[in-house]
Amino acid sequence: MSNEKLRDAQSDAAIPQRNNSAEVVKSGSPLDVVLWIIALILLIGATMVNQHLPAYWAPANDIWVRVGVILACIIVAFGLLYATHQGKGFARLLRDSRIELRRVTWPTKQETMTTSWQVLAVVVVASILLWCFDYILGWLMKFIIG
Repeated sequence: MSNEKLRDAQSDAAIPQRNNSAEVVKSGSPLDVVLWIIALILLIGATMVNQHLPAYWAPANDIWVRVGVILACIIVAFGLLYATHQGKGFARLLRDSRIELRRVTWPTKQETMTTSWQVLAVVVVASILLWCFDYILGWLMKFIIG
């Protein structure tokens, strides 16, 4: 959409637009592919450390060494993923989401309680109606079948 179509309702001024943070990255570099592969290998390795590492490395018999190796693999993998174009876009999306969450008008406690009671009442009524239909259909099947 162009800026001409997006107007502020009060001042009729154009709303400034930024690049959409949810855009799909159309071109990835070969480095991104390598970083993704290394990160996936590290994450898969982190899942296998607890079972297989003590057989190959004596200090890994200590649980805290294995926990440290697992955490190191995960942290390095996430660091590599952040270095990709997709990782930077995801980080930007998270920042923009946090900003949007500050703009949300959250319901009051009273509104939340009222809505919760209404939902509970609808669920109870719907479940009673479904139970009645089920009971009637069961009775009809017994009547027809014998």
